[in-house]
Amino acid sequence: MRAAVVGHVEWIEFGRVDHVPAPGEIVHVSDSWQEPAGGGAVAAVQLAKLAGGATLYTALGDDEIGHRAERELEQLGLRVEAVFRPEPQRRGFVHVDAAGERTITVIGSRLGPAAEDDLPWDELADTDAVYLTAGDAGAVRAARAARALVSTARGLVTLRQAGIRLDALVASARDPGERYEPGELDPPPDYVIRTAGRDGGQFESAGGEHGHWEATPLPGPVGDLYGCGDSFAAGLTYGLGAGMAVAAALELGARCGAACATGRGPYAAQLRSAV
Repeated sequence: MRAAVVGHVEWIEFGRVDHVPAPGEIVHVSDSWQEPAGGGAVAAVQLAKLAGGATLYTALGDDEIGHRAERELEQLGLRVEAVFRPEPQRRGFVHVDAAGERTITVIGSRLGPAAEDDLPWDELADTDAVYLTAGDAGAVRAARAARALVSTARGLVTLRQAGIRLDALVASARDPGERYEPGELDPPPDYVIRTAGRDGGQFESAGGEHGHWEATPLPGPVGDLYGCGDSFAAGLTYGLGAGMAVAAALELGARCGAACATGRGPYAAQLRSAV
């Protein structure tokens, strides 16, 4: 199976704390680490583990951190097809509290690939599953050549400009930044997936089908919750690209999200098999 992500990367510094600081408060970090992350990177690595490889189409900052991100993503098993922009790589800091919840601060603009970038866009026509987190309208249209195309709802403006059909749109039942209302995209997605964390989520189809899925019990103690939603989206994307029914694809996504929650950072505990 051929899988890919068209999306963004953030260089993240993680700090484990007892609680997120209140205004004016100082908290002490008990554990810290850094790695390339962001929705595009996390989903791509999870897809690579399920599919035996994946390509990340992205744009990175042309600085030391951007080039380091490319190297470390390749070490995580990705084929990285990147262009380098003359600006700093987007970075972020993540507080991970005692319950594993993550609170994120980002620095810099989200960098995504454009159709005019010198990237192997023609290969997407032979790709089974693509997940989209960032890119211009032309990149979205190029991604539509894949057998299955899934996108996050964070890119609604660009999706409207592209005017293509999605196999699934992953939205949130809780996060205002990931909301989707019927009619916001034309044509409408085949499926709208609304996640609700520990409460599972709901889906609806353009044809009027409705359903619910339960969250998968965690296979171990909570490590941190960073990357769980992106891992979920990767599992869903893999399932749809493999021809699974939506219920089975959602169950796989839920298992991916649950596995991710037990690791240190987004990659350590990601699911390695769709079986």
